[in-house]
Amino acid sequence: MQGRCCIIKVGRTFGELVARRGDFEDWIRTGLGSDRAWRVVDAAAGASLPAPDELAAVVITGSHAMVSEAAPWSLGIERWLSGVLARRVPVLGICYGHQLLARACGGEVGFNPRGLELGCVEVRLSAAAHDDPLFGGLPDRFVAPVTHAQSVLRPPPGARVLAANDHDPHQALRLGASAWGVQFHPEFDREATQVYVDRQIDALGARGSEVEVVDTPEAAGLLQRFAALVSGR
Repeated sequence: MQGRCCIIKVGRTFGELVARRGDFEDWIRTGLGSDRAWRVVDAAAGASLPAPDELAAVVITGSHAMVSEAAPWSLGIERWLSGVLARRVPVLGICYGHQLLARACGGEVGFNPRGLELGCVEVRLSAAAHDDPLFGGLPDRFVAPVTHAQSVLRPPPGARVLAANDHDPHQALRLGASAWGVQFHPEFDREATQVYVDRQIDALGARGSEVEVVDTPEAAGLLQRFAALVSGR
């Protein structure tokens, strides 16, 4: 497929991680492992979004912001996404990007009534995931890194739920022909997850004793799967 592959940057990680490891977009590029050049568009900082007809693929990063705050730059991405999706450009939204994608398609996003989800958690695939172009072939259960207070509370009409757990019934969604959202972080490795846990574990109170940090190869592999899907179009 011809066109630009873009990472839409909607936030940045903690300064200590940026200094040592780079930012979200760097981890995503590493995870994609693609020979394509992925251009970073810092939309949260006001960078102009590319025309949908120029695109070959899009990844939307996570953010420490909240989708429900409806910042002007975030609303601008929502409007832009309608044109991207209409052209069936492959899109992968991660955490904030997952929620933003769902909201752009008519879903509802807000604070999860179960509170903060943090650490490495098990997610379960639905029957719909088994023949999905991105999720097909993954184990029925795998562990993924998470750090989020908000969730997709109501998926958009027609969305397919691909993965869930007891905390969040919408851990992964497919929206239309070629867009996916994941609440978890396939770009996080063990070190990144540990920093997020250390920064937030006190907020969990007694639940903090249940938090685990482990390797998450199946979740990480989703980025390479997405890159392969894009290359195969």
